[in-house]
Amino acid sequence: MFNTKNNKTETPKAIERNIIAKNTKFIGEIHSDGDFRIDGILEGILTTSGRVIIGSEGFIKGNVTTNFADIEGKFSGQLTVSKTLTVKATANITGDIIINKFSVEPGAVFNATCSMKGTVKELNKTDEKPTKEEKTAS
Repeated sequence: MFNTKNNKTETPKAIERNIIAKNTKFIGEIHSDGDFRIDGILEGILTTSGRVIIGSEGFIKGNVTTNFADIEGKFSGQLTVSKTLTVKATANITGDIIINKFSVEPGAVFNATCSMKGTVKELNKTDEKPTKEEKTAS
């Protein structure tokens, strides 16, 4: 009569969204899997596998490691973006940047060293012809 089995339906993992609001200053280290929007000030380290958005009045001073970043405000420090960095026209960026893909709108201030680290393709050895030494080596 009563079903004693646990009939839980799995829901997809919700993306966590974290906000440092305007007129808020955070000093420290943050590690997360979720997205971050910075409209205030962050001084320190931010590491996330999500997206980092710096709003037009936001400012990050420190080290950021993320998959995606959209910058409208100010950034100063070391920024590592494993997928795509989008720089809006109102952005002001200084420091060291390591990226995979890059998009910049006209009007942005970008005074940084930038290193693009694309994916490295390995040579397919089946396309190579064996050398004379490889043929007689058996």
